[in-house]
Amino acid sequence: MAEQTSPHRAADAPVRPGPAPRVPEHEAPVGDLGRRLALRRTQLGLSRREAAARAGMAASYLRHLEEHPAATPGAGAMIRLAGALETTVAELTGGTADQPPGPGEAVRGARFTALQPEECRALLATHGVGRLAVSTEDGPVVVPVNYSIVDGAVVFRTAAHATPARAVGQRVALEVDRIDEAFSRGWSVLVRGDAEAVTDSAAVRRLNGRAHSTPWAGGRRSQWVRIVPVAITGRRISV
Repeated sequence: MAEQTSPHRAADAPVRPGPAPRVPEHEAPVGDLGRRLALRRTQLGLSRREAAARAGMAASYLRHLEEHPAATPGAGAMIRLAGALETTVAELTGGTADQPPGPGEAVRGARFTALQPEECRALLATHGVGRLAVSTEDGPVVVPVNYSIVDGAVVFRTAAHATPARAVGQRVALEVDRIDEAFSRGWSVLVRGDAEAVTDSAAVRRLNGRAHSTPWAGGRRSQWVRIVPVAITGRRISV
């Protein structure tokens, strides 16, 4: 049932945090700001009500922002949302989209720790974009790929003659990371293993059905590559 409270009248009304239901797919945001709000909220494991309560606004107003591309919250609301979602206004508005991550200074008292193997696997299993290091005749090359984890292996789809396809038959490395610009912290996980082409028709159908990620590059990318890990290590920088 749609929430009846007017988003503009309720913008500053606090709400109590409720349970943390998953956001249904039919409620997926359509605007750039809305998509960034919903993504960051999901990364923190917050329901819409919990995030709104942190920001001191109504859940109906946050829903309005997530679902309406023309929504233009004021500066005060954006600052509160950035604080509630542990990020910056620039991140939420896409102002850093074309900049490399990590321009901020390190915070005092930061700790650099090794991740346990189970922590590395848990972070990998969230799926996303990884950086694949491949050896070529011109030297090592690093390219981004949309990967998934299926049966403990890293899998990705590529075109037969694209650079990622050169991984087949090699020992390669895949690096995945997350950087929190607002707090100068983050983690990285490195997978090393042997890459192989998946050619069995039954295995291909299985990957088509189970893999999470679709290549952002688009086009026909029907070659599946699987990396069977031989080593998984990780590091975290925290405060």
